[in-house]
Parts: sequence; structure tokens; C-alpha cells
Amino acid sequence: MANPSFAARSYRDDAVVLRTHKLGEADRIITLLTKHHGQVRAVAKGVRRTSSRFGARLEPFMVADLQLVAGRTLDIVTQAVAKGAYGSDIAADYGRFTVAAAMTETAEKLTDADTESGTAQYNLLVGALAALSRSDHPPELILDSYLLRALATGGWAPSFTDCARCGRPGPHTAFAAPVGGMVCSDCRPPGSPAPAPETVELLGALLTGNWSVADVSDPRHRRESAGLVASYLQWHLERAVKSLKHVERS
Repeated sequence: MANPSFAARSYRDDAVVLRTHKLGEADRIITLLTKHHGQVRAVAKGVRRTSSRFGARLEPFMVADLQLVAGRTLDIVTQAVAKGAYGSDIAADYGRFTVAAAMTETAEKLTDADTESGTAQYNLLVGALAALSRSDHPPELILDSYLLRALATGGWAPSFTDCARCGRPGPHTAFAAPVGGMVCSDCRPPGSPAPAPETVELLGALLTGNWSVADVSDPRHRRESAGLVASYLQWHLERAVKSLKHVERS
């Protein structure tokens, strides 16, 4: 059977650039999270040349309307039109850059096998990158809110009110990442941390997008919530997000 024609294998989609690495002398392999095709790995030919027409549109954290051609192992980018030029604003600030790196690494890990929540994960990541580039909120809060929402979108929504195991109405005093959030005294595993009530309130605000509560939170509660979010993320991903260790915390 003849191979499908070049035109038949061509498709168009919006995508956010998660990661890039060099290929040969002038090309790049780009890991993308697309709006309708999930995670895609593609080759962008000649983008490292100064004469490239769309090299700058395919940098990490950029959002673009792409024309691609499906290949056996890697697709090929043939056209790129910028839609969200967040990369330059984010890269200009180290704090925002490390946060964006942690978000895109998380998105890559969450979508490498999940083909069902790709559109929701795409929309969530693009919204978070836009908020980060505009400095709508403190970068570390945008990160933790994104991480909680991304996990919830992937099917691991934490509970910060009712007991995550038995459903007993809260508030409760212990947090257990393996169980799914806050747990009552009867369901509390040994050694579970007991976060401050203000920390639990902050976690709930970050999950629901209640920025009026999150933006006025105390730094010590932000640090405590960040530790709980990181442990919850690592437990459910079953691997570490390496970029998190570089994120600056107030």
C-alpha cells in the first residue's frame, strides 16, 4: 500500500512549546502540548539558523498555531504563527522562568500517556503561562494553583474539606498525599503532617482559583502549602519534577 501523500498527513493545531533540544546543526526536536492532538514530538527544520522565519515562535513557553505533517516517529513543523508570546517576558525574570519550567515539565509528564484530558491540560497550561507573563499573582502561587488543578484535571483531585478516605465532613487536621488530601482522625495514617488551618484554607483557594484569599496569604503558609503540593504531585506522578527544586519561594 502506498504511503499517504504529504497533504493527507498534514494537520493544523494550536500548541504550547514544552521543551526543545538540538538536532544536527540547525534543527530542533520540539515537545508540544497541542489543543486537539495531545502531546506531540516534532522536528522543526532549520530553526536554529538566523534566517529562520519561525524559530523564535518555537521557544519554550510560546503558544503558536502550527501546521504539522505526521511522521512515523516524529512529526514535522512546516509553519508557525505566534498566538501567545509569553516566552520573552517569562525568560526575562528568573523567578518566573523557574516556575514556567516546573509547569511545562509537569504538563509533559501528565500528558505523555494521557490522551483524554489533553485539551483541558492545554487550556490550563496556557492560562497559567499567560497569568505568569502578566504577573497577575505571585509566581509561586500561580505554580501551586496550576499543579493542583493539573492533577485534578488528570483525575487526582485532592480534598481539602471532607475526609479524602471516608468522606466525613471537615475541617480535618491531617494531610495524607497517598489517601488524597485531608483526612479525619480515624483515617489518618501514622506520621501524617498536620498543616495549619490557614494553610489548608490556602490550598483550597489555590485549587478553586479564589485569588482574593490566596493573594493575601502569609509567606509561612505559602511555604507549608508548597511542600504539601510537591508531595502530592510526586506521589501521584510516581516521579520527581526536577524543576521544582529551582523555584524560588518567598
